[in-house]
Amino acid sequence: MSDRILVFYGSYRSDRTGIRLAEYAARTLRARGIEAELIDAKQVDLPMLDRMYKEYPPGEAPEAMETLAGKIREADGFVFVTGEYNWGMQPGLKNLTDHFLEEWFWRPAGIVSYSAGRLGGVRSGMLWHGTLSEMGMVVISSTVAVGPITKTLDEDGNPTGDPGQSLERSFARFADDLAWWTEAAKLQRQRTSPPY
Repeated sequence: MSDRILVFYGSYRSDRTGIRLAEYAARTLRARGIEAELIDAKQVDLPMLDRMYKEYPPGEAPEAMETLAGKIREADGFVFVTGEYNWGMQPGLKNLTDHFLEEWFWRPAGIVSYSAGRLGGVRSGMLWHGTLSEMGMVVISSTVAVGPITKTLDEDGNPTGDPGQSLERSFARFADDLAWWTEAAKLQRQRTSPPY
């Protein structure tokens, strides 16, 4: 049975270039035999956080939240594709993520960041590392930083030029790292129940 990885993306902008990277990540993982699904925060369209999923009585959470909670619980790992907004996180992705907590526990997460500039969203990636760790995920050490994104992936999400080749190399290592931790976490969950 192949690993199930959810790829999260969170921009709400009308001209979203980061969606190229999110689609590239999901497509590339699928090509490796992984069951990867892209979760687009804009399409899920959860409201600004009022109640977390766990704060609803069983069966009373909004349908979109209930569906996503099930997908998160069934996943073996996660990839967060994040842009950088003024040295910070994308609010749409952060809002979606904050609706859940225990659903994330005991699985690995990888961070793929991007920006229009040359730093590739690394400041946002650093912020996500602490956040995802606090939410019970094991954040893998490999990261991917893409910038400038429009010079790395064309409008169809295909790698282009030297930056695209660099992305392909770094994403291969990233995917290997994620697969290792996904397998390790699955085996450990089979051996023993998590401590809480």
